[in-house]
Amino acid sequence: MTFGRSGAASVVLNVGGARYSLSRELLKDFPLRRVSRLHGCRSERDVLEVCDDYDRERNEYFFDRHSEAFGFILLYVRGHGKLRFAPRMCELSFYNEMIYWGLEGAHLEYCCQRRLDDRMSDTYTFYSADEPGALGRDEVRPGGAEAAPSRRWLERMRRTFEEPTSSLAAQILASVSVVFVIVSMVVLCASTLPDWRAAAADNRSLDDRSRIIEAICIGWFTAECIVRFIVSKNKCEFVKRPLNIIDLLAITPYYISVLMTVFTGENSQLQRAGVTLRVLRMMRIFWVIKLARHFIGLQTLGLTLKRCYREMVMLLVFICVAMAIFSALSQLLEHGLDLETSNKDFASIPAACWWVIISMTTVGYGDMYPITMPGRILGGVCVVSGIVLLALPITFIYHSFVQCYHELKFRSARYSRSLSAEFLN
Repeated sequence: MTFGRSGAASVVLNVGGARYSLSRELLKDFPLRRVSRLHGCRSERDVLEVCDDYDRERNEYFFDRHSEAFGFILLYVRGHGKLRFAPRMCELSFYNEMIYWGLEGAHLEYCCQRRLDDRMSDTYTFYSADEPGALGRDEVRPGGAEAAPSRRWLERMRRTFEEPTSSLAAQILASVSVVFVIVSMVVLCASTLPDWRAAAADNRSLDDRSRIIEAICIGWFTAECIVRFIVSKNKCEFVKRPLNIIDLLAITPYYISVLMTVFTGENSQLQRAGVTLRVLRMMRIFWVIKLARHFIGLQTLGLTLKRCYREMVMLLVFICVAMAIFSALSQLLEHGLDLETSNKDFASIPAACWWVIISMTTVGYGDMYPITMPGRILGGVCVVSGIVLLALPITFIYHSFVQCYHELKFRSARYSRSLSAEFLN
């Protein structure tokens, strides 16, 4: 540091009236980039570009910022806790302080990230990373300079595998994963074609090639899942995540079928007629859900269903109550009153439930329908009731879908800004 009082072994940071003393050596590698920039200042003009004022006699730098927020941030970068919002402080104001000192929303605890996304989506607030002192999340090294390289490497690996838009390598990895999903789905669909099965029976090499492709895809998915588990911060939380459970459900059936093939034999009657193997093989369709990791639309759908489970249960209750009422009435009107001219399609209440479902959802296959005048009137009432009952919870689900979409869009935008910074650097 070439600017400042000569011979001073420490500098003083005055943030909103709170004073912090730091040594010059610590200032050079300080995790907050705005503070570490003071070490490279060579003139008073350079200093005033970083802070708001400077006292040369006391070697004191003044920052007109929120002192309590800086205290929380300072505890975090020194490794004394996790970064959470300051009490009685607006989430957006605290996030603004984070950007000023050089942190990103990704450094917050997951619960606080959710609060921030809710707040930003409600107010449609978008923070730019172009403010002075803002930096990519990979540049911040909380916990001290000694642990920075390994911790930063693990964090970079984690975001590469978990966030497809966080870096160029993450985008390439996500594209390769999508290609493997598409290839595996094409092979699975083609294997069910009669012509494919006939060709595979005549040409053994075709079946072998499909098995090799399947093994390569499974190997890629397995390696990807293992690496994400190794670099994850919380192993228990990793196992509980829905997308990771889906990955496990998509990978496990293949290894089970391989083990069953080893124990039962390649051409045994048990394997040929085994329903279990066919079910396990068809469970590979779960690979399609892996695309939710790379497309914001599928993520929005999953997050909406997770948050609106009460509305979904309410919708299911509405349908069940209406189905019980209309199925009983339709069975009575179509079959119970006149046994000589009764409608055989409505011989029981469970059979009438099918007609109620397709009528309330306005599908109307036409495979069964009422033939009596009271039954037709009841059918019209059933259709209108279905439209009304299905529309009641839709408003809540729609608003939740819009909110979830904006949250994920803001989150993706933050990682995209980091990708743009990577290209510029």
